[in-house]
Amino acid sequence: MNLKIQNRSKWLNSVVVYTEDKLLMDTINYISFVKTIAIRSDKKTKKAKKNRNKKIKVELKQQTAENILEYGEAKNQIEMLSGHLLHNEGFMGQGMQIAVLDAGFYHVNQLAAFDSLWINNQIIGYRDFVDGDTSLFDADSHGMKVLSTMAANLPNKFVGTAPKAEYLLLRSEQGASEYLIEEHNWLAAAEYADSIGVDMITSSLGYTDFDNAAQDHSYADLDGNTTIITQGADFAASTGMLVVTSAGNEGFNSWKYISAPADADSVLTIGAVDKYGAYAYFSSIGPTADGQVKPDIVTQGLSTTVLSMSGTTELSNGTSFSAPIAAGMLACLWQARPELNNMQIIDIVQKSSTQYTNSDKFVGYGIPNFYAAYLYSNNTGFLDLDDQKIKLFPNPFSNYLNIILYNNVAFDSINLELFNITGEKVFYEQNITQQSGIYTIRSLDFLNNGIYFLKLSSAKQNLIGKVVKF
Repeated sequence: MNLKIQNRSKWLNSVVVYTEDKLLMDTINYISFVKTIAIRSDKKTKKAKKNRNKKIKVELKQQTAENILEYGEAKNQIEMLSGHLLHNEGFMGQGMQIAVLDAGFYHVNQLAAFDSLWINNQIIGYRDFVDGDTSLFDADSHGMKVLSTMAANLPNKFVGTAPKAEYLLLRSEQGASEYLIEEHNWLAAAEYADSIGVDMITSSLGYTDFDNAAQDHSYADLDGNTTIITQGADFAASTGMLVVTSAGNEGFNSWKYISAPADADSVLTIGAVDKYGAYAYFSSIGPTADGQVKPDIVTQGLSTTVLSMSGTTELSNGTSFSAPIAAGMLACLWQARPELNNMQIIDIVQKSSTQYTNSDKFVGYGIPNFYAAYLYSNNTGFLDLDDQKIKLFPNPFSNYLNIILYNNVAFDSINLELFNITGEKVFYEQNITQQSGIYTIRSLDFLNNGIYFLKLSSAKQNLIGKVVKF
């Protein structure tokens, strides 16, 4: 039929084709094996594209970090997540491969912040699923800014969350318009990422309303199963890839809810907070139509440091940036814990977050602590409750905590420390003599609800366990 096939999906058994013959589309619709069609027009858009990244003019603060990496203007958005502590352990994304699905990567092949990516062969490929050519470096700058939060490497000025990871750059979004076809582009790009064998996908794209209103999604569609892109995101996760997506920027609009594929139940959906950790007014809220907690976690998305088109730093707003900030740290965490699968990584990150026991529709489980997640997942340092050396109960606890020490624990004099999720010591007892039996910590009702780490130490050994206060 003289159709040009642009993209195809094995997962959902679909193709994207190109034709200038409008009548031919009616013919296609009546072919017996065609289930549905979604048409993208190249006419001017009927309504303005959402402003993803509202720029804010403020003076940039000076670098004061004492870290292995000199983050510059990115200091706050990394330290908020205890990402600097994970970096200081040597985990900066080495060996991890991240596919970035976006609208374009303006001058990534020219800007100095990305020089090290090319010099060290950290760009493992790129492809355009919109036009089918290699013009993604002359297209939209959105993907370049997204990439910068992870991969920028300008010491003392701007360093990203995973500066040593490898990146696959995939253009799936047509920035000048919004049609359902872009969800199919995303699907094809995700399948390509899987064929390359990357570890992760991060996507700062979301879809609810389109230039053709007949294609719009309803809130009921955000049930984790309905939209094309959500099905694709869950399928991508089922292959073993860790899929990260932005929640959306509709929190202050009448829609207010997350956008697809943020409703997918097997992806990590990222909302936004300001530099102080407070909910960012624009960040899309949950839950999904089927009641899932979304967003899952939040990172800084208000006044976020990104790279400008000229190669300097600027501040921008959007879950478009909170998502890749999280993705970069997830890559570092997964590098540190390669024995875990994608769902286990998501689980420990959720459990490390500030509101894990008290999630809400604005920030989900809260702000994650990636260093705590790293420690918690370290089997040599943290003991499960079923371990025969130590048991902590009740867990969760309210105002007291019992510690059972078994006979094989050879403590002469125990120092007991309790740390909150940010690493602050909130309780301390010294020189406790206890060979075995039960020791009780009382009057803990002054603690806030949340996750804590209990450390028992002596000259002979250290034992650490996780407890939850409710």
